Amino acid sequence: MTKERSRLERLFLRLEARFPRFGMMIYILRQPWAMLIRIPLGILLVIGGILSFLPILGIWMLPLGLLLLAIDLPFLQRPMNATVLRGERQWKIWRRSRRDRKAAPPNS
Repeated sequence: MTKERSRLERLFLRLEARFPRFGMMIYILRQPWAMLIRIPLGILLVIGGILSFLPILGIWMLPLGLLLLAIDLPFLQRPMNATVLRGERQWKIWRRSRRDRKAAPPNS
């Protein structure tokens, strides 16, 4: 297992822990036998993300589809690892700034 693949596995484990409702679905989709489901689903999600201007489809589909495809396509693993890690850092910074703003006393 390459370094990128093991990092991607750890990211998926964190996603499973963070979102327990979807944890079982993520776990099933990560199994080797689910490749026949994972690749078409990933392609459909990427296409749906590209067509996000339509009412039902959304931009949220694009990163999810790329994450699913990164399991089977090694050239996507490094960029998706970097993107997820960057997104997690930005999320933590944003949450911390909101928490600090709420905790600060009003200037009156």
